[in-house]
Formats: sequence, structure tokens, C-alpha cells
Amino acid sequence: MDRAPLLVLVLLILCLFSDLTDANKFDLAAESPMIFPLSYSSLPSRVEDFRRRRLQQSQLPNAHMKLYDDLLANGYYTTRLWIGTPPQEFALIVDTGSTVTYVPCSTCKHCGKHQDPKFQPELSTSYEALKCNPDCNCDDDGKLCVYERRYAEMSSSSGVLSEDLISFGNESQLSPQRAVFGCENSETGDLFSQRADGIMGLGRGKLSIVDQLVDKGVMEDSFSLCYGGMEVGGGAMVLGKISPTAGMVFSHSDPFRSPYYNIDLKQMHVAGKSLKLNPKIFNGKHGTVLDSGTTYAYFPKEAFNAIKDAVIKEIPSLKRIHGPDQNYDDICFSGAGRDVAEVHNFFPEIAMEFGNGQKLILSPENYLFRHTKVRGAYCLGIFPDRDSTTLLGGIVVRNTLVTYDRENDKLGFLKTNCSDLWRRLAAPDSPAPTSPVSQNKSSHTISPSPASSESPAADLPGVFRIGSITFEVSISMNNSSLKPNFSEIADFIAHELDIQSSQASLIHSFSTSSPKTKALLL
Repeated sequence: MDRAPLLVLVLLILCLFSDLTDANKFDLAAESPMIFPLSYSSLPSRVEDFRRRRLQQSQLPNAHMKLYDDLLANGYYTTRLWIGTPPQEFALIVDTGSTVTYVPCSTCKHCGKHQDPKFQPELSTSYEALKCNPDCNCDDDGKLCVYERRYAEMSSSSGVLSEDLISFGNESQLSPQRAVFGCENSETGDLFSQRADGIMGLGRGKLSIVDQLVDKGVMEDSFSLCYGGMEVGGGAMVLGKISPTAGMVFSHSDPFRSPYYNIDLKQMHVAGKSLKLNPKIFNGKHGTVLDSGTTYAYFPKEAFNAIKDAVIKEIPSLKRIHGPDQNYDDICFSGAGRDVAEVHNFFPEIAMEFGNGQKLILSPENYLFRHTKVRGAYCLGIFPDRDSTTLLGGIVVRNTLVTYDRENDKLGFLKTNCSDLWRRLAAPDSPAPTSPVSQNKSSHTISPSPASSESPAADLPGVFRIGSITFEVSISMNNSSLKPNFSEIADFIAHELDIQSSQASLIHSFSTSSPKTKALLL
């Protein structure tokens, strides 16, 4: 899309709306909210912090933050975070396997070219580098606190620990807070080449953004993530507590078991049939870890073979084919129909059974990815792990609301439409997320969630609707199998007009030889 004509239009519209926006626009610096690959390390020094006291306040503010990108196209999901005074914007990978939040700094000597400009501490009036002290690792000169993180895929990040004002976006009730983050001086591997600016660390540890906010008493000890479905992307994130939802299933998560968010996985079922596996297989090394920064799922070899063989047994009509990349021995099958919505007609459901007997149903989109070269072909998104840890990446929880209830040492799972969830969260007085399908109470399972229609835009409190602007967008494609994500276009227009995403809605879209859509700005 050509941005230049749109930017000219933006200037004209902003002049027209100047009285309204000056009076009612959210001030990011004064009233902002809060919207993260797996690195094995030793347990944080303050393990006792994991057993947090119950906060006296029950109505602490939440931060509603939108998720961007697509899990398989990008390998991660990002959210927006603002650092400094005045605020500087960054796109950060949401990562429950990392404890440090960091961005490239203007002083970085070996940082890649990313989505946004480097952080310039010299332009922030609230910036402060942390001085060397007994509670941190110090640089060679003994003057500043430093950090270094190395990841399983051989990338690394290092820099100076700093403190500044961090803001979370206009949909958040949570005001900007001073927090410690990493000001990068060097990055290698995937961190150097990725488009995202850095990492938002949601793991357990004193440097985690979650731990810092909980320690300040400004939010409760819980957060939630919801990743969009196959070929949809996007989603939502909530920092703070949300009300338990009917149909949500839970697993115990032992903070002393490992420094990561683990679940009590005991058994796997394929097409309703239990696999003959010793439950101890899911408890090796770090146990079964849920990591939002990992793309696929990795099981110990014995469990992987059992799952693979059971799935193959259920799809005799499909043909085994080579994967899209010759460098990898992917397990792929053709003949499953050209429409993603049909994939559940060919592949079985997989159930994860927890120690409490509850089961989380994985629909095909939770363990498959689409073949990029053969239409109607799909590949297993699960792989054998080289050690005994069971690592569950984002693919397992697509279109699943995952609540990390750290206060009560449990994780909750609810199948829902995550792209639609963001629109409901952004709307004022929106209801709590619910599963759009009935639940099987006897077996404590969650069934797959169908796609839902577009939600109408909601009026924002304190904003008067004085008119509307309609854009008609026509997109021509040579490849008829590709489907444009029109909701992202509406978000782009909202961003250019400096209004909230909830004020831009999709009126109608239809497909012909030239698919079209209209976005209405309210």
C-alpha cells in the first residue's frame, strides 16, 4: 500500500478534527496502559518471591494490549511498548521464556536493523542507567549494572540495565510506571536479524516486567495471552487479573519445578484414544513448559513417535509428501482440502490430560502448519526434542486464551476467537471472554472454536461522533489461494489517523476477481 497519499489525507483530517482530538485524545505519556525463544538458566535468586502475598486490593487496573504479526509467518507475536519521556515506541516479542525486557540503544555497536529506530536515552528526561551495586552484575569498569542473555537457538543479547518510564498503550487502565529494562549494546543470531525490536520478558524473576509491576503493587499477579488462529494472526494480551470464565480448564503450575511456566501434563490422547506412555516422560528435566516465544511443540522422542504414529493411523486417505524446505525432514500430508476451515474434517483432535483429570482439546490448527508449496497439504508442527523437556510453543495455544495465574500457581485454558477477543477487550464495558461453543462438563474438555463475524465498533467514553470517513480498498491478487487480512488494513488506517483501533471497523468485504473491503472510521 502506498503510504504517501494516505499521509496527506491524514494531515487534512487531523486539521479538521483538531478541536475534538485536542480535547479528548488519550495522552500516552500521562494516561497509558499495558499491552513476549526459551533460554535455560538457573532459578532466580529470589525464589521466595514466587509465593506472593495476596494483594489487598481486588480492583487493580489491567493493561489491555494488542498482539501483532503471525506465529508461523514471523515466528513470534509482538506488542507495542513505549519507553521514556517523551515516549519512544517499540515492537517487542511477547516471551514467557525470558525475564528481561530489552530494546536496542543508540549506543549499540552490533545491533541489526529493526522495525523502529533505536532507543535514544539522551532524549529521555526520565532515563537513568543503574549504577553498580551488590545486587547486579557489573561492567568491567565497576560502574554500571549489565545483563546478558543467551538463547537455545544460539542468539544472544547484552547491554546495560537501565530504568525509565514504561507506558502500555491507550486501551490500558494502567498508568506509566518506572521499570528496569535492558539497553542493548550487542545482539547476535536471530535477535540481530529479526524485524521485531526486542523482547518483552514475561517470565518469572525479579527483572521480569510482571514481577516489577506486582512488586510495586500496581497490578495483580496474573496475565493472559491469546494468539490468533491459523492464517489469521494478531490477538490480545492482558496484564492483570481477569475473571475466571466458564469452561476454562486449569493445570497446576509449580514455581519451584523450574523457572519457566510449566503444566502438570500426564497423558496424551489422539482421536479419543489414550497413548501408551508413562506419565513420567512429561516430567523430565524442566517438565512440560509453555513458552510463548517458541513457535512449535517439542516432545521427548518416545512421546513424539507415539503422537506421530497415532495421527498417521487416523488419516489413511491422505498422502505423505515432502516438506516445503528440503533442509528439514518435515512430516507432511496432501489431500486435506484447499480451505483451512476443512482441515478438521481430515485430521483428528489431540487431547492433553492434566494431573487433575481435566483435558485441553487441541484442534488440528494447534499442531499443524500449512504447506507453503502444495495446496491442501499440511505438516506436523510437533518435533522430537533432543533432551527430556516437553516444550509447548505458540502453535499449541492458537485461538486459546491462556491465563497465567501466578498468584494461585495455575494456568487456565479456554478456546476462543483471539482476533475477535481483542475487539471485545478494546470496547468499553465489554463482557468477559467466553467460549463460543458448549463445553463437555463430564470430561472437562474445551472444544474447537469456530470463527466469528466482525464485531461493530464501540463508541469511546467522552468522544462525540461527528461524522464518518469511508475508505474503499480494492486488492488484486494473482494467487487465488491467498486471502488478505482486512482487519489489519483497518488497524493500519486507524494508526495513520492517530485514533484507536476500536474506532475503525470493517463494514463489508467480498471476494471476486478483485477482493474489496470497506473500513468505516467512526
